[in-house]
Amino acid sequence: GHEWALFDLTNTFAEWLGSQRYAKSYFKKPDLLATVLPKYIPFIADKFNQFIEEQQAGENTVVALKGVGSLFGLVKVKQVVDKLAPMVQGRLLVFFPGTYEDNNYRLLNAYDGWNYLAVPITADREH
Repeated sequence: GHEWALFDLTNTFAEWLGSQRYAKSYFKKPDLLATVLPKYIPFIADKFNQFIEEQQAGENTVVALKGVGSLFGLVKVKQVVDKLAPMVQGRLLVFFPGTYEDNNYRLLNAYDGWNYLAVPITADREH
C-alpha cells in the first residue's frame, strides 16, 4: 500500500541560521546573510535525506513537502525542489501557497514563478 511522509520546511531557516557561528551578526547586518545563504539549501537537503531514511520512504511512499512559503525571499522554491526531488523514490507532493496559470507556479502570487513538469491539483475544477 501507499504510505505518507510529511516534511515541513517551516522552521528550517531558523534552525539553519541558529546553527551558524555568527548568527547574531546577521540580525545587525542582514546584508551579510547573502554570503552564507548558499549553505541553506544543502542544509535542507541533509535534513530531508535524513528524513527519507528515517521514514524508510520507498517507491510506494508519497513524500509531501509543506512550508515552502517560508522560503520566500530567501531561496527559490525551484532550487529546493530540484535538489530534493531526486531523493524521493516514490512521489513528491508539494503544498504550494500561490497560483498556477499557464503552466507557471507563482509563490505567494509574486514573480518567483517557474515552469515545472508537475501535475497541479488545484482548488478550482478547470483542469
